[in-house]
Formats: sequence, structure tokens, C-alpha cells
Amino acid sequence: ASSTHPVSWPKVRNWLFKNVLRFVCSNPLATMKNNRDHKIEEVTFARDLGLFEATMIGVGAMIGAGIFVLTGIAAGEAGPASILAFSLNGIVTLLTAFAYAELASAIPRAGGGYAFVRMAFPGGVGFVAGWMLWFAYVVACSLYALGFASYFLEFFAKYIPEVTHGLVRAAGEHSVLLLVTLLVGIAFIWLNARGAAVTGKAENALTISKLVVLAVFILFGLRKILDRPEQAAESFTPFLPAGLGGVFVAMGLTFIAFQGYDLIATVAEEIKSPEKTIPRATFISLGVTMIFYLLILFISLGAINADGAPSWKFLGEHGETAIVRAAEDIMPAFGVAIIVFGGLLSTMSALNATVMAASRVAFSMGRDLLLPKRIADIHPVRRTPQVAIVTTGIILLVVALTLPLETVGSAASLMFLLTFSLVNLSVIVLRRKHPDIQRKYRVPFYPVIPLLGFVLNIFLALYQFNFQPIAWFVTVGWIIVGFLLYYAVFERKAAHLEPQVLQPVRADVEQQPSLIVALHNPDNIETLLRLAYPVARDQGLRLIAFSVVQVPRQMPIHEGIRFAHHREALLNRARKFATEKGILLETDLVVAHLASDGILAAIKRHKAAVLVMGWKGYANARDRIFGEIADHIIRQAPCDLMLLKVANGNDFKNCLLPSAGGPNAQFAASILNSVGKESPMTVTGGYVVSPDASDRERQKSLRLVRESLELSELSISSDPQLIEAASVAGGIARASRNYDLVAIGAAKEPWFKRMIFGEIPEKVARYSPTSVLVVKKHEGAIKSGLKRILG
Repeated sequence: ASSTHPVSWPKVRNWLFKNVLRFVCSNPLATMKNNRDHKIEEVTFARDLGLFEATMIGVGAMIGAGIFVLTGIAAGEAGPASILAFSLNGIVTLLTAFAYAELASAIPRAGGGYAFVRMAFPGGVGFVAGWMLWFAYVVACSLYALGFASYFLEFFAKYIPEVTHGLVRAAGEHSVLLLVTLLVGIAFIWLNARGAAVTGKAENALTISKLVVLAVFILFGLRKILDRPEQAAESFTPFLPAGLGGVFVAMGLTFIAFQGYDLIATVAEEIKSPEKTIPRATFISLGVTMIFYLLILFISLGAINADGAPSWKFLGEHGETAIVRAAEDIMPAFGVAIIVFGGLLSTMSALNATVMAASRVAFSMGRDLLLPKRIADIHPVRRTPQVAIVTTGIILLVVALTLPLETVGSAASLMFLLTFSLVNLSVIVLRRKHPDIQRKYRVPFYPVIPLLGFVLNIFLALYQFNFQPIAWFVTVGWIIVGFLLYYAVFERKAAHLEPQVLQPVRADVEQQPSLIVALHNPDNIETLLRLAYPVARDQGLRLIAFSVVQVPRQMPIHEGIRFAHHREALLNRARKFATEKGILLETDLVVAHLASDGILAAIKRHKAAVLVMGWKGYANARDRIFGEIADHIIRQAPCDLMLLKVANGNDFKNCLLPSAGGPNAQFAASILNSVGKESPMTVTGGYVVSPDASDRERQKSLRLVRESLELSELSISSDPQLIEAASVAGGIARASRNYDLVAIGAAKEPWFKRMIFGEIPEKVARYSPTSVLVVKKHEGAIKSGLKRILG
């Protein structure tokens, strides 16, 4: 550097620090090393999906757009034998489901079929498997977007016919369909990129609603068939109007309707006890789907009156809206509206789930350097793989706007058939390459079932060329482009990355019970630990501080480790405080899609007897009491709770203990006993009386306070006091101004079902100007304590 422009070493140092930190934060391996260097004892990944939730994922994806969009198309190709086509597809996909059940339960990692094939066939074959699976999901998204457009137009044509018919006359039906497809595609791409996602409970409710809608359709149809059994029987003759060739055509077109269970594999990292849950969820979802599919086809073929024409021809003519036409014939007007609305909900939910699955596959490939590294970029604020989502969305829209519906369905089915065939082979290869993997579920009759699954998938894929050659041209073109890209660009980049086999991680540890402290606000760390440590010490519990790294559903949960540094500072500060005070403290980072699920996972993993949480003092929504996260934890946590609102520092020397007796009040007193051993504390036992109470009532109330304090066995200085007020909660809140802390136990029985701790503790916690500690004994602990006393 010249003398006129001297080097600014502080600027150079800052520049190096900033860029090295940026590199570390963008590199998951480096981030994990960084965590180890800072001595974070644990990194826990919250597995928040149980058997019901995993089953609903599979059922929701399969009983969705497929049954609404493809029923008429299948009937038009195979006639009444479309029932046989769906049955055979169910058998073929069942063979592959065995393979998915073994692989996903033994190797629970993001990417689904791509991850399994790449472990079995590293190199070009593994790349092409992911390349095809990505495109298969994208094409499936296109099918669902087109299906939504059809039902959207049907809905408005029924209820706003003037506007709909005007648009169709002005622009043409095809143009209107493409416009709606474009808009809905852009909407769901934007929602996923923003990180917006339907919560697990809402997704489950949506899936159950779809089942109810279809069940109503089935009941009306069965009633009509029973009323006219002879006419229904005639609808099934001839059974094979297009011969076996028509059955195979229908199988090829509709195979996509059976691929939803593989979405369970894409979220395998988030499923509780994956070695047990994944196989059960896979087979239950497939069984439920088969029952509904066959009943819907049976009703559609046997119950409608097509004015002398065969019912299968009638369904074939109406294609993707055939279910609506059938509903018009067998259901009253409200039933038709329900079916149309059900079709809209089904295509929307399937589109959202498949956009997420497609972007996860693309993200996984980018992470493995088998796609441009930018594909694996994560938005620093929203924490979504937005590049993968947008790239997926662009291809989705191109396919949806350029290919006809039958071609889109056939191309998606073809891609899944080829990918599923590789998954079946992967079972055999991984049994040989990795015999040491713990497989609690194994494919029965090995290797017959995976070999049979491979052969049947390949047969159906080859047969599709007879009736949809353009689907094969699209598929072969996509595979050729993939191989060219792999050997020209990605082979060299990914050569040093070997796919790793992940074993299921136990969600719990065999250690003594603990008291865990949830850290979120850096200003409250010392206060929460000062409160928690003496309680843990006196109850003989391990003291653990943890913080939750929250990532959206659009991102695989293990990628949350990239953001560990955002929460690491909290744990570093907690460890520093513990070291200064001579406190033995363990720390844990929990990665979760929902903060509440992360806290519940920490409770289970560390066998928490007590949970200590901070509270900001108010809720953002009217239907919340303590806030969304706190409300959920308070209702679901299987342990004792200590919820602290910090308002005036962390020195609690003068405490108000409102009490009318009961286990929660005694729990609050025991906490004050423990805290009082660390620093001098005076406790005032409070009881609210009416301003116009008589002397006799006052004396009685004073006696109750004394008895409550005696039962609490307070070992620190305590005095009884009567608080005059018309409202119990208002009186306590006003009296609290003279104290550093109000410790209040939950009411024995809440006044309203919506209340969590009871009306009085909740109002005191909300309106008191001082710090408030609300405590609640777990019901199990109370019952066991009563049994010991009585027994």
C-alpha cells in the first residue's frame, strides 16, 4: 500500500471476520464444527409427526386431485374395467410401498426416493433418480394446478354463470383455464417462498374434510344403486369394452394417483419413532386410499343415469369434472356444491404439498452439489429454500401451460414408475452394500417383492409409449439433459461428497429427570436461571438451558443447523453466567418447525420434571391468553410449569403470595422456599376480601391465609395480609405494585374451558405492573401425590 493510502487493519480484520462468518453460516458442515468448538452439548431435532400426522400426509396427497381429476379420464379409456385398473395400480404400488417402508424407516433423511437411490447408486444413476423425481413432482404439480383450474371454472359457472360465460365467450375456455392455472401456480409458489404453510392440525382437518365429502358422495350413490340394482348391473357390462389394452392405458394415466405415500419418506426426518411409524403410516394410507378409490369408481359407474348411454362413456366425455357430473345425477344441489368445493380444496392441498416436496428434492440435490449450489440457498430471514421453490415453480408453469392434461398425467406417472423401479432395486443393493444398517422393518419375501415391483413398474412405463408417446419424448429428453449436465458440470463438483447413511436418532436419553429452561429473550437469561437453579438443586434435578431454532416446513429440519449460531449466543451467555455462579448447567439446541414442538421435544428428551419459561406479558391475538407458543405448551406439557413475566429486574426480595390453598399454591411456596435460600426474601400471604366485608369475614379470611402459609411450610419470613378489592384479580394486580414478585398458583378448576390457568392467575399475569410467576403442577403429579397421602 502506498503511503497516501495506508492499510486500515481494523477494516481488514472486520472484513475478514464478516466474510468468514458468512461462509460458516452458509456451510452446514462448518456450522456443525463451529457448534462443537463452542461446546454445545446437544443438538436435538424435534420429531413432531406421529402415526396419525404421517398417515394424513399420505392420505391427503393420494386422496386429492387424483380421484377428482383422473376418475373420468380412466373410465373413458378402460370403461367399467377402470376399477380393475385402479386395483392393479394399487397392487403395483403396494410392492414399492414395501421398499419405501424399509428404506425410509432405516434411513430417515430428506429427499425421499432420491436419497435412497443415490446411496445405492452413487454417480450418474443416483443423480438421474433425483432429476426424474424432481420433474415428476413438478409435473404432478402441473396436473393439480390444471385440475384446480377446471374445478374453479366449474364452481363459478354454477354460482356466477353470467360472469363465467362472459369470460369464456370473450377469451375461450382454454385460455381462461390457462389463466387460472397460471394464477394459482404463482400463488402457491409465492406462499411457499414466503414460508407460509398450513399447520399440521389444519392439514389434518382438511384431509378429514375431503374424506367426509367423498363419504357423503358414496352414501348417496350406494342408496341409488340399491334402489335400482338391475340398472346398476347393466352399467358394468361389457366390463372390458377396450380390452386389456384399455386397462393398461388407464393404469398408466392414473398411476400418479397412488404416489402420495412417498411424501411420507420426504419428511422421514421429522417422524417420531420412524422405524415403526413410517411402515404403519405407509400401509394405512395406501389401504384407506384404495378403499375410497374403488368405492368412488363403483358409485360413479353404477349410480348415474346417462340417458341410455353407457355410464363410462358419459364419465369419459366430462374428463376431469366427471365426479361433478356424477354428483349432479345422484345428489341434491347442496351435495353438488360440496363436491365442487371438495375438488377445489383437494387440488389446492395436493398442489401445496407437492410444491413443497418438489422443492425439497431440488434443495437436497443442490445441497449434494448435484444441482447448482444456489438451489440450496436459504433466505436469511424467512429460512425457506426460495431458489429451489422458484425454480420448481417456473418449470411447473411451463409444463402446465404447454402440455394437455392427459399428457401431463401420463408424463408424471411415467416419471414415478421409473423412479419407483430404481427404489425397488435400491432395497437389494443397500442390503448388500450396507448390511449393518439397523432395519427394524424388512420387506417380506425378499428379494421376490422388490424384483417383482421393479419388473411391473418397468412394464407399465414401457407400455405407456403405445398411447402417450409424447410423454416418453418429454421424459427421455429430460433424462438426456440430466445426463449431459451431470457429466459436464456436476460429476466433478460432487465427486468428493459421499452420501451418508443416517440412522434414526433416539428422541430421549436414559438420564435422571431435569429442570429445563427455555431461553428466547437475551435480557431474561440471568433472571430465569436465578429462579430455576435453586429449584433444580432442592429437587435433585439436572439443570438444562435450551433454545429453539425454528425453520419453516418448506425446509428439511436438519438444515436448521445452519441457523444454530443465531441461538448459540444465548447458550454461551447462559454458560458464562453459570460458570461465574458455580452452577452446573447443561445446554441444548433444538431444531424444530414450530417453537412449541421444539419445547415439547426438549421436555421429552430430557425427561423434564419442571419447565421454566419467560413470557412477554401480553398476547398478540384476542384468542390467545399468554401467546400462541405459551398457550400450546401450557396445555400440552407433561410436567410442572413455571411461567415468569419479568417486569422489574431480577432481585426478588419482597414477594406477594396470593393463596387459598391447594397443590399449585403449595408448589409456588416451595419455589419461594428454594429461591429464598439464595438471597433474603420476605413473603406476604395475600387474600382478597370485599371492602364491605364484616369483621367476622375478615377474621375468617385471615385465618385461611395463615393456615395456607402453614401448610406451605415456608421456611422464610412470611406475613398474612388482607387485600380489599371488589375484584380478586384486580386487587392482587393493584397490591402487587408494592412487591418485586407475585407468585401465584393456577386455579384448582378454570372458570371457563378456554382458560389455561384459571381466570384470576391469567388476569393477574396480564395486568400486574410487577414481575409475575404463575405455576402449575402437572395433573399426573397431583394425582400421584394424593395416592401417596391416601394410601
